[in-house]
Amino acid sequence: MENQQSSSKQVMLNYGLILGIISVLITVANYAFGNVYEPHWGVSVASGIGTVAVIVLGLKAIKTNNGGFLSLGESLKTGLGIALISGLVFLIYFYVFVNFIEADYFTNMASYQEAKMIEMYPNMSDEDLENAIEMSKKFSGFGMTSAIILIMSLFFGFVVSLIAGLIMKKTEEVD
Repeated sequence: MENQQSSSKQVMLNYGLILGIISVLITVANYAFGNVYEPHWGVSVASGIGTVAVIVLGLKAIKTNNGGFLSLGESLKTGLGIALISGLVFLIYFYVFVNFIEADYFTNMASYQEAKMIEMYPNMSDEDLENAIEMSKKFSGFGMTSAIILIMSLFFGFVVSLIAGLIMKKTEEVD
């Protein structure tokens, strides 16, 4: 049992690091193409495919380590562990990005969002625009953005591991 727990932790760590590095590489490529404020839809698709693939491979490794058995609980624990480690790796990159690489990230993002609001809602009153900008500012900054990134990472990790766990689930028959 202890061997299974260390194996489970090792799978979470390895696959979490792999997913985190994939996420960082996709984001760096997006930045290199100059789409940091308005990413192409392909970035979301690539991130989604990467998340699903890595979590499923992690669950498959757990199932193999457990002699072909995988419970839903083990699936959820492993998937959330992978997502958590991946999210933390990405947050380290994000911290470096917003503090050293693109130090004006939040200021530029606010300007971009304001321009998008004006473009999308040309008849919006100045008061409504100002209120929307103020609300947007409450959800910007490293702390709030980091919390959102981590919550979304865990949410998608949960959904993927739940679906994959239900498909891959195999428990020992007790007579």
